[in-house]
Amino acid sequence: MSQPTAASDAAPATMRAVVVTRPGGLDALEIKDVPVPVRKSGWVRIRVKAFGVNESEVTTRKGESDAEVTYPRVPGIEGVGVVDEADEDSGLRPGQQVATMMGGMGRSYDGAYAPYVSVPAAQVIPFESGLPWEVVGALPEMFQTAYGSLTTGLDLKAGQTLLIRGGTSTVGLSAATIAKDLGATVLSTTRSPERAGDLR
Repeated sequence: MSQPTAASDAAPATMRAVVVTRPGGLDALEIKDVPVPVRKSGWVRIRVKAFGVNESEVTTRKGESDAEVTYPRVPGIEGVGVVDEADEDSGLRPGQQVATMMGGMGRSYDGAYAPYVSVPAAQVIPFESGLPWEVVGALPEMFQTAYGSLTTGLDLKAGQTLLIRGGTSTVGLSAATIAKDLGATVLSTTRSPERAGDLR
């Protein structure tokens, strides 16, 4: 069993988090004091700096998600922040910038609508960025959707041409960035003439 590495500032015992107390409307959301998650071996505790808001969290709040959801539950299927605690052999270090998404977050275990989240190490993605946290927080799920569509869905290869309809949407712009990085030629459309310049 590997030894944990932790940030020098010890995490508090409790934190304020958004909690879905039961399936329902907006009144099912409450800000509550909850325990800071205790990290299991093979997991990483992240100090959350920002998180995205996704339609799936509305579905979870309404009680329309998979059967794996139990209440009360801290929602949030994506988040960014810094490593607070990780196994010594994880390759992650305290304070390192990381992103995480999906994998049961906010459904089978508490998600990122909180100051701390604990997730399996396999779904932690290290990165380096000088962008503001509120910008980075909107990227993980958007880029995962685009990347999965281009690689798993289309098996896009260098030299191929890709047409993106809705190219000025967040997922469209993400797809264009990834497709160019993969070596594809990208053509995009938009229904917003004022945003056509974003496609150049």
